[in-house]
Amino acid sequence: MNKTVLTTEAVDIGYAVPRRADRVVAQGLELALRTGEVTCLLGPNGVGKSTLIRTLAGMQPPLRGRVELGGIDITSLPLRDLAQRLSVVLTERVHVGNLSAYALVVLGRHPYTDWSGRLTEHDEEVVRWAIEAVGATPLVQRQVDELSDGERQRVMIARALAQEPLVMILDEPTAFLDLPRRVEMMRLLRQLARSTDRAVLLSTHDLDLALRSADVLWLMAPGGTMHVGAPEDLVLSGAFEAAFHSEGIEFDRHSGTFRINAHTNGSISLSGDGLAVAWTARALEREGFQVNQHTNQSSFHITVSEANSQPHWSISTPDQQRTCHSLYDVVGFLRQIIHSTNTKSIHEEIHHD
Repeated sequence: MNKTVLTTEAVDIGYAVPRRADRVVAQGLELALRTGEVTCLLGPNGVGKSTLIRTLAGMQPPLRGRVELGGIDITSLPLRDLAQRLSVVLTERVHVGNLSAYALVVLGRHPYTDWSGRLTEHDEEVVRWAIEAVGATPLVQRQVDELSDGERQRVMIARALAQEPLVMILDEPTAFLDLPRRVEMMRLLRQLARSTDRAVLLSTHDLDLALRSADVLWLMAPGGTMHVGAPEDLVLSGAFEAAFHSEGIEFDRHSGTFRINAHTNGSISLSGDGLAVAWTARALEREGFQVNQHTNQSSFHITVSEANSQPHWSISTPDQQRTCHSLYDVVGFLRQIIHSTNTKSIHEEIHHD
């Protein structure tokens, strides 16, 4: 059963300003991290995600309230004890000179070693285990500065894991990774949370991947409001859609995807079946059209069909018809029509004046 290892009690986060009122970012936060779960912290830029991360990690005190780690107020923990209970992986790249990947992971044992830094047999075992757990064994002899972004991130997570913490906090762990490596990283973090029975909290801007990978979402909305729940719960409640609406994107609760909020070119009726229809709708929405499927109410209509296993598109407008053999041509044709229509309207306005 999942055990609660970190909690906040009526916590206000923000910054104390000398001789002025505190700058409060969010207030009254009641949050919990549980073992075996991955929690993703999401929200538009500037809502206070980094401030919350720093507060939970003990890097800055809360303005009010308590953060408890293992039942102890985090502000009362000596740094050594805190490092044995909580590890942090930040976004910024750490410059470590000629340090090897193995030596970097060894630094994770610092909270347990004596003044000489000498490793015990147990320390060595933990380091080897952490390296194996993240799949970094082939990297141990290489210098950290020679590693790719994905390899470096694995080593940094191994270092954090070597601390044997109750909680691992990661700030944008996929920030410098390409899509396959981002998916791989999220899979690794889920696996570590389950197999090591640790609580994992990460902040991310990768909304789609968070929806697919997180056990719990902490969704910070503008104004400091926090929504907490399973990804699906926040989608069904409308909280997810509302939080990002002002960012110029729309979230489709039915498909679970995002689209640019740019319906400026009117509506198009779309009909047909198969995969090509779905991708046609995406291309049209990208161009600023509102797509109405299975209806002929719009003056523009596109029918998608197949010939010799290849899709083609029949476009009907009030003035003409066209058959295209690629979505690139479909979009180009529609752009020409929109440009011609806009130019005609401008000329008519000038003539009228």
